[in-house]
Amino acid sequence: MSEKKKQEHPWRSSHRSAEILAVFTKHNFYSGGFSPEELRTTLEDLGPTYVKIGQIMSSRTDILPEAYCRELEKLRSNVKPLDAAEARAVIEAETGKKIEDIYSEFRDEPLGSASIAQAHYGVLKDGTQVVTKVQRPLIAEMVRQDFVLLKKLAAVVNVATEGDASSSMVDLKSVIEELEKVTEDELDFRVEADNTRTFRDLCIEDEHLVSCPRIIDELTTERILTQTFVDGYPLSKNDRIDADGIDRTEVGKLILDNYLHQVLDVGIFHGDPHQGNIMLSHGIPYWIDFGMIGHISEQNIGVIQEIVLALVEKSGEDLTNTILTMGITSGKINKQKLTEDLDGLIDRHVAVKDLSRLNMGALMTDLTALLATHHITMPGEFTMLVRSFVTIEGVLATFCPDLNVFDAMTRKMTERMRESFDLKQKFTSAMQELVATSRQATKIPSAVVGLLWNLAKGRMKIAFEMTGYEDLLERLAEMEKALILAIFASVLFVGSCTLCTTDIQPQVDGIPIVALIGFVLAAALALHTLLEFWKKK
Repeated sequence: MSEKKKQEHPWRSSHRSAEILAVFTKHNFYSGGFSPEELRTTLEDLGPTYVKIGQIMSSRTDILPEAYCRELEKLRSNVKPLDAAEARAVIEAETGKKIEDIYSEFRDEPLGSASIAQAHYGVLKDGTQVVTKVQRPLIAEMVRQDFVLLKKLAAVVNVATEGDASSSMVDLKSVIEELEKVTEDELDFRVEADNTRTFRDLCIEDEHLVSCPRIIDELTTERILTQTFVDGYPLSKNDRIDADGIDRTEVGKLILDNYLHQVLDVGIFHGDPHQGNIMLSHGIPYWIDFGMIGHISEQNIGVIQEIVLALVEKSGEDLTNTILTMGITSGKINKQKLTEDLDGLIDRHVAVKDLSRLNMGALMTDLTALLATHHITMPGEFTMLVRSFVTIEGVLATFCPDLNVFDAMTRKMTERMRESFDLKQKFTSAMQELVATSRQATKIPSAVVGLLWNLAKGRMKIAFEMTGYEDLLERLAEMEKALILAIFASVLFVGSCTLCTTDIQPQVDGIPIVALIGFVLAAALALHTLLEFWKKK
């Protein structure tokens, strides 16, 4: 490689680690950790890889304090655009065609430029308006190399939270490893293309209400992604929204209904639904940018329903039981203390407020933090859902303040439970359980006889070694005898009932004689037991 190339891409040099360390030293990482502003400026100085990391971290309130996330949001603004000639070269290299053979119009001025890629508007030969996202040359190798170095340096770098830096430090190595996994997917545009196709196929019910772009397969590779152009503007453009006379309430309901459909009906949801990723085109909301989509299992959808029901019923105990079926514990759980803390959480967010004004995002964030103090970790899919939910609720609170997410969620869950309730199926299941129970009941007599036989033969003993409690032990022995007789009477009764369902001969008035004998013996044993108990009382 030429000297010029080495200068253009210093990450290839053996001095890259020294350069990174020099930047950290410049920002005094060793003097108690980074402040929020220092962290942002450090990432900017380190280059595109770190800017991308900062952008991802800006939405990760579960692993970084809120003050840091707010500061890192500033990294979402456009970065220096890639030279148009380089962008064209990437497209031609990936497709094997000249730009003129692909597009009837291709605009060199990018629609937007980010740390890993930038987007260009174009019109295909068949007249289809598209957006082609072009990955920066050599950025993938650069990112991977930087992550290798970052993980080595992470052992000596700490990020201090607000307050006493020594009392609360973020495990930066773990953060970097998780971000590496996310970024690796974003480096392969085929992953985003697959996400977009999946989302469109499963989550878009009516394109006239809510939609998303289509992928142009023949112009999508690991390094370029081409999709249909959305002629609109992001949800954050309040001036355009007001000028177009958009009905905020109606659009807000469409977005929320579709989001709840994603989560509760499909189990696939947009992983980063911030304002910039929701466009309005001719009054129709469009979801864009599917670098991250979340998945949630049908079982955990049911758990979410149980959590919401526990909140509605203001039951900390029900909430505790539900969470323990879903969470992963890393130590012994004090269930009573957990229930008390969850009752307190409900008091703060639910019990003292009108449910129609409940801030579900804040509640879920506090719930996640509370569970962490009890050493309970929720599944990754749930953590991602909480982040996504907090984001969409914040977007809708700004766009349409009168729209309540919790109300819509409870209505959706009620509708879902009603649709899934099949009376015929429930009745069939109940009858199957009854038959299974009857079959098991026929085995009880022989099991009890075996138990009594073992007791009689001394093969099964209940031994107590106690002194000074002779009277009590005698009474316990009498109670044991009475209990055995009562069990035997119950077995005879249940067995006789089961025999009544058979055609065993001979019968009297349709009842097998052997069953009648069983009923008589059961009644005699029960009467005898009651008389003995009454005498000893």
